Amino acid sequence: MSAFAGLVEGLAEFLEPVFSGSATAASIVLFTAFVRLLVHPLSRASARGQRARAALQPRIAELREKHGKNPEKLQKAVLELHAAEKVSPLSGCLPSLFQLPAFFLLYHLFSNARIGDGANSLLAHQLLAAPLGERWTDALHEGGVFGAQGLVYVGLFVVVALVATFNFRRTKRAMAAAGPGGAPDGAQQVPGVGGVMKVMPFMSFFTLLTVAFVPLAAALYVVTSTTWSAVERAVLYRDMPGAVPAGAAALG
Repeated sequence: MSAFAGLVEGLAEFLEPVFSGSATAASIVLFTAFVRLLVHPLSRASARGQRARAALQPRIAELREKHGKNPEKLQKAVLELHAAEKVSPLSGCLPSLFQLPAFFLLYHLFSNARIGDGANSLLAHQLLAAPLGERWTDALHEGGVFGAQGLVYVGLFVVVALVATFNFRRTKRAMAAAGPGGAPDGAQQVPGVGGVMKVMPFMSFFTLLTVAFVPLAAALYVVTSTTWSAVERAVLYRDMPGAVPAGAAALG
């Protein structure tokens, strides 16, 4: 934890001439961008996997005609096809899973009053008027929704709402293109996926709750990461209207 705190402080010192009192907040955004760059190869691999799954659709349609009256046999046949072609129906989860450690590092760093043997000075650093170690509830107590601290959160909520609306519309279009059930045929055969697909268009809006209840530093990570994801998916899946990446709502 001390080493990570040193990394954040070092980035903040580097950015201070440009961002002044919000340099630590800017360092978190930069750190998030660095994490997303590291994860980007996985995102590209996920997009390639989606293309491979799309190429299997004619063969899956044949299996559906052959085993349509036997759901268990159809599920087994589809999963065997994916295994034979070395294509995973849920490979898109990996980019989201690899981001979780970075998010939890920030969460714990800005939730603890002490780092090692000393006080955690990072808690007092701010994004404009809002301390990075505090939450939306603290901002409400300080000046209300439209107080100096509250307005910082209002700005974050607006960004999240815009990104969530963009993701909602794109996911609905993708699910409509995917046909009945809203999921590609391979994913439909995985137990539990059908239920997830029904709520997936709304999952991006859950990010609003995350931003409201975690320390502001962790909220910045979430907002930056989800915005990055929205742009990245729009580029990587621009030629796949029926693509619904698995794990699309988890930390972006």
